[in-house]
Amino acid sequence: MRTGVNGSGDRRRAASKRARMFACAPIWAFAVFAFANSCHPSSAQTWDKTKEELASRGITPSLVYDGNLLTDAAGGLKRDSILQGNLYLQLRVDSEKAFGFPGMKVYLSELVSHGPNPEDGLVGDAQGVSNLTVRPGFRSYEGWVQYNFLDNRWSVLVGQYDLATEFYRSQTAGLFFNSAFGTGTEFGLSGLEGPSIYPYTALGGRIAYKPLNNVVFRTAILDGVPLYRPNDKISPFRSGDGLLIVSEAAWTRRDTPEHADEHPTHSRFRIGRFSNLPPYDDKVALGGWHYTAKFDAFAEVDQDGNPLQKRDSTGAYVLVDKVLWEQHGDAKKQVAAFLQVGVAGQQVDRFGSYYGAGLAAAGLVPGRPKDEIGVAVAIGRNAYSYMQSQLQQGIPVNRAETAIEATYLAQINDWLAIQPDVQYVVRPNTDPTVKDALVFQLRAEIAF
Repeated sequence: MRTGVNGSGDRRRAASKRARMFACAPIWAFAVFAFANSCHPSSAQTWDKTKEELASRGITPSLVYDGNLLTDAAGGLKRDSILQGNLYLQLRVDSEKAFGFPGMKVYLSELVSHGPNPEDGLVGDAQGVSNLTVRPGFRSYEGWVQYNFLDNRWSVLVGQYDLATEFYRSQTAGLFFNSAFGTGTEFGLSGLEGPSIYPYTALGGRIAYKPLNNVVFRTAILDGVPLYRPNDKISPFRSGDGLLIVSEAAWTRRDTPEHADEHPTHSRFRIGRFSNLPPYDDKVALGGWHYTAKFDAFAEVDQDGNPLQKRDSTGAYVLVDKVLWEQHGDAKKQVAAFLQVGVAGQQVDRFGSYYGAGLAAAGLVPGRPKDEIGVAVAIGRNAYSYMQSQLQQGIPVNRAETAIEATYLAQINDWLAIQPDVQYVVRPNTDPTVKDALVFQLRAEIAF
């Protein structure tokens, strides 16, 4: 609907569109440069040679751009299309090669993003049909120092850290776009701006212990609120933030010997981030999390009618990831499945439980050995107290939101991947007044 006088609303929207396009110019410039660079073998060879020389000195730079065209074809809040994109500027330093000091790694990752949020005014879902969604702009994503010691049995990491790179992590689920498959809905939508996961991470530390080759215990303690506040101001460890404490025990099985890794590294780096372990065949993980801060209870108020403050943001999860079939003598041809189950406190967390499951197959398409195909379902169920509070306010609410996803990853070459994806969202945001949504996405990743 037009707003203002003499079409001023249309002019503001046009100006806003031009501003967004201008803000995205550096990203598109990088994408064009990357494509042009790849079309000229000499330029690509020069870049590869430069990276090899830097890597020999313990320095590994990389650029990754993810572009995503998302269309709400039916249902949801509005039928429309949007373009999202993220540019990652990453730098990894190996202290042994760079400084002659073994056991330490340094990692920096900066994020430049563009595009609107499909949850606002388009699909309207809660779990997040696109795991690229983030407020447009530039921000620090990760920046940490990790030190491994005592024969690589212990690893300590300090800095700005993404929990999802190690906790609640499923190798098979990583194929899918819905955010629930990265970190279960009950945990991913907890706290303020969520826990320390993409795109808003927090400061803190993580310690990991590996008593056996296939067993790891991890604990992380971080600021209870991400480094970038909802207004994008940086303000760590403010009064009232509390802490987020997460622990996990994980068991994995690998048929591939560690020395068969395509990217061999010093044996001491076999725990923690960038350990360069080969892909696992099976994994079972059990974890728990707790915020020490107080949050408003949904269905309990004090004598003045204000929500009671409770320390009840606590949860637990279990994850199973397993290779169901593998072609003998060819580990790249396989079918795998994953299962995620999570529960959370019923007083202050909106989603009291989450269930995710899926299948993924790799290397089965003739002539496409690196392609993957998969189907998965994510179910986020509202906590009882949240539903009661909504009904008390006269707001209709369903018990759960369900997202069904099918996707195909086509690895075009070493630097380009294309992935079409379709999702059917049942009861977006558990709102019975919103029609089920059919969402198509087409994603391209360029990596150097």
